[in-house]
Amino acid sequence: MRSGSAPKSMRLDKFLKISRLAKRRTEAKEALDAGRIECDGRPAKASHTVKVGDELVLHYASGTLRVRVEAVPERLAQKMDPHSFYSILGDERSRRHEPRGS
Repeated sequence: MRSGSAPKSMRLDKFLKISRLAKRRTEAKEALDAGRIECDGRPAKASHTVKVGDELVLHYASGTLRVRVEAVPERLAQKMDPHSFYSILGDERSRRHEPRGS
């Protein structure tokens, strides 16, 4: 039996979906299984418990995005801006759709 309030936490794959860092939870799980997402400098698993203050590095095909977890929703139906759950620390994604040269 739990007493008091537990710190807010959530599975990483679920957090990536809710925060819209991944389009679908299955897409997040595939990226995690492939080692393309790190938490605090180490490759993370889908079941990793994400907490406020964790730093995530997401390796996309177009580059790398580094974020810090700022909030974890208490419940899935909580109405909040998905981008309020994290802050961007670095965005090294490239623009691949530049006009073709002569």
